[in-house]
Amino acid sequence: MKKAILIVSLIALAFLAGVALDWSLQRHAAPVPQAPSERPLPQAPVTLAQAPTPAAAPSTDLFSQLTKEQIEQLIVAAGQNAVKTAIRKAGPAVVQLEVIKQSSIRSPFHEFFDDPFWRRFFGDPFDPHRGIERSLGSGFVTEFQGQKIIITNNHVVQDATSIRITFPDRRSVEGELVGGDPFLDVAVVRLKDANAHALPTVELGDSDKIEIGDWAIAIGNPLGFQHTVTAGIISALHRDFPKPDGSGRFQDMIQTDAAINPGNSGGPLLDALGRVIGINTAIAVNAEGINFAIPINAALRVLPSLLASGRVTRAWLGVVIQELTDEIASQFGVEPESGVLIADVRPDGPSYGILQRGDIVLSVDGKPVKRVSELQQEIMYRPAGSKVQLEILRSGTRQTVEVTLGERPSEQALMGPAPSVPAQPIPQGQGVEKFGLKVQALTPELARQLNLPADAQGVVIESVQPGSRAFWAGLQVGDLIIEINRQPVKSLDDWNKLVSELPDDARLVLAIVPRGGGSTRFVPLR
Repeated sequence: MKKAILIVSLIALAFLAGVALDWSLQRHAAPVPQAPSERPLPQAPVTLAQAPTPAAAPSTDLFSQLTKEQIEQLIVAAGQNAVKTAIRKAGPAVVQLEVIKQSSIRSPFHEFFDDPFWRRFFGDPFDPHRGIERSLGSGFVTEFQGQKIIITNNHVVQDATSIRITFPDRRSVEGELVGGDPFLDVAVVRLKDANAHALPTVELGDSDKIEIGDWAIAIGNPLGFQHTVTAGIISALHRDFPKPDGSGRFQDMIQTDAAINPGNSGGPLLDALGRVIGINTAIAVNAEGINFAIPINAALRVLPSLLASGRVTRAWLGVVIQELTDEIASQFGVEPESGVLIADVRPDGPSYGILQRGDIVLSVDGKPVKRVSELQQEIMYRPAGSKVQLEILRSGTRQTVEVTLGERPSEQALMGPAPSVPAQPIPQGQGVEKFGLKVQALTPELARQLNLPADAQGVVIESVQPGSRAFWAGLQVGDLIIEINRQPVKSLDDWNKLVSELPDDARLVLAIVPRGGGSTRFVPLR
């Protein structure tokens, strides 16, 4: 009887505490009732350690009384029970979304074949369904502000003309798009069903509390295989990477190795208790086990706006910002991650004339910001038109400035037209070759070729030596160098003077304008 009690106690503790092996439990000698289990316990015989002599105190280390194999079996059983419990709890609320969209593809012969005379004698040569796109995704039902809604990815339902929602029990209902947020890639769908109030829902968790190594369970409809479950762990946090369609970047994403495939988009990423911690969104191309989810806490911040107006408006400062890494921070005389670096100020933004390139933002309305994501979170969810007090460090001096926030333009508007890829720069007078770089003077003709403003100043990279410090920093032919270690570079003479004074292994931070035009950024040469 004591052996059975020990096993039950260990399973309960393993479920609550994960797979930790370094704890022990004090228990009373009185037996407790054994609860029934849906899954049989491991059947291997339990051999306890030799009983102590009557004079010795009883052992309180439960694991010391079990063999290694028995402990491993208990851990596996606890993990499997956790996953199965999470699936049973959340699974009924995970749905499949079939979406019909109007295709933007238009035949160049449409006007000709649409002529009534042609159609009278020859009929319609086109498939009547041509121009219709059909896609498949996932979503989950949850309750928010007293109503039951379906949360999914914006890219799954954007521009939808018809949405069919299928539950695990094969029941299908119609849905309608309430609103979507392309920036975060989150959307809300409402069911056209009088009995929507009776639908099963999933509990939302807290993505700020997850840690690397935590259980991660994905449920969705990959490649049309309805209600598929995969499991893994949280592999990494705070991942940023470009969106597949080129419209900006995903920010602060959860990385997991729980398998995700096309069709999983919009489905839930669950923790071991069946609570939603993320929205499965993206897959790393040509990779296996590298998948990404939007943190659920980020989605919760935009749901009120989506439900109220169908869209999300964000405030912005109109600046390009960077992390204060070790290399960059040393050139500014500050500690790493002590603030956020202003790499550029957009002329069309609300901070133009107030903030400057090289400023370091230390706090927003008195709240310290140390990472790019922290500054973004403090700004973007405020109303456009509101005022913020920014404490900044400029040339070593602290000061406070006030900025009236503007409304953030769309990602497409921010990116502008795709930058042209310049041809090989026109040979001009060359500067001193240093750090694996050959540079040349910027002429008006070269500025036009590189899509740079007519008044741009600096030196243009003519070649980058493979394997050099500049190569590993990602510098490219056509980039415009405008600063070296916070010293302006306006001409070949400036470049030659500054680099001649620096050893080959000098710690270096360049300010560059990327080839083809764009925002300034700081690049350390390691």
